[in-house]
Amino acid sequence: MVKVKCLNPISPYGMDLLTENYQVVEELENAQAVLVRSASMHDLSLPEGLSCVARAGAGVNNIPLDKCAEAGVVVFNTPGANANGVKELVVAGLMLASRDLVGGMRWISENRDDENINKTMEKAKKAFAGKEAMGKKLGVIGLGAIGVLVANAGASLGMEVYGCDPYLSVEHALSLSRSVHLVKTNEEIFRECDYITVHVPLMDTTKHMINAETIGQMKDGVIILNFARDLLVNDDDMGTALASGKVAKYVTDFPNAKTANMEGVIAFPHLGASTEESEDNCARMAVQEIMDYMENGNIHNSVNYPDCDAGSCNTRSRLTICHKNIPNMLSQFTAAFSEEGVNIENLVNKSRGEYAYTVMDASVEPSEAALEKISKIDGVLRARLVK
Repeated sequence: MVKVKCLNPISPYGMDLLTENYQVVEELENAQAVLVRSASMHDLSLPEGLSCVARAGAGVNNIPLDKCAEAGVVVFNTPGANANGVKELVVAGLMLASRDLVGGMRWISENRDDENINKTMEKAKKAFAGKEAMGKKLGVIGLGAIGVLVANAGASLGMEVYGCDPYLSVEHALSLSRSVHLVKTNEEIFRECDYITVHVPLMDTTKHMINAETIGQMKDGVIILNFARDLLVNDDDMGTALASGKVAKYVTDFPNAKTANMEGVIAFPHLGASTEESEDNCARMAVQEIMDYMENGNIHNSVNYPDCDAGSCNTRSRLTICHKNIPNMLSQFTAAFSEEGVNIENLVNKSRGEYAYTVMDASVEPSEAALEKISKIDGVLRARLVK
């Protein structure tokens, strides 16, 4: 029986997938698997028996990834499950920035007591005149699950779309509209585009990627959209650019005390994935990731260990090992089996940075002594007998 702890309410659309082999528990200390959305895990003690954590969403800043990796705890997220919800909000943000709908609605609210509003608005509306998106250039930085959908939506609106992603996957490339111009550098997007939207993860190399220098390369009156992470944009530099008119509008799903008070900012309270459909999709994917890992030892969409698929666990015995990515590990694993005369029928090994993951299928179940020997090998973080 696999014990699962939910740190946040998780959609029944996902929870209903759990079979009788799973039990939802109240206490974290008893959990072998954790499902989480927004709850912070940084100050929590990881249970000794915890094998995996699945975040029902894309961002994992609420999870101590290094701490989990060192404990042999695989952390999953659900990339793409909320992509359509975010895409639709990006399109809405683009429209709000192009046509001063916010200003127009504010005027209506402020003048709602005017008995002749139907007439006075005809004179007032010129203050809220905007521009059409059709024919304008849209730059999409980052062509992952969300970026591809945004690029395709822009093309459907009749925009000339430029996309940049040095790590563009085959899967996402095949999903991308053929009308999208792929460019090699962000600088090309900065120079050419009337609208720029960023869809990249927050890393040391992307932090404050929108700053005074990069904004200086952009067209006057550019519209910038940020539905990825707040720290991709330098707030002080954005404030200066908005005040000067260099940036016409800044649309963000991550307002803070600075940006919420800036003129020219259109902000949403982190609504990107806040749809019933997104929450259902994220829950479903997160539960499926946990079940596949606990039942088969397979890793899909991990953020701290390499993806690894050894197929269904149909053999008599399967051992999975989370370990450091250092030399001579595999030879030590196989030696422990061969000393007992256990034949390895299938072996899969994958690595990612400092960490690696090994799956070994055997014809017979290894003894407790063999498992103990493997567990004590220097560099082994967790060894688990799946079946």
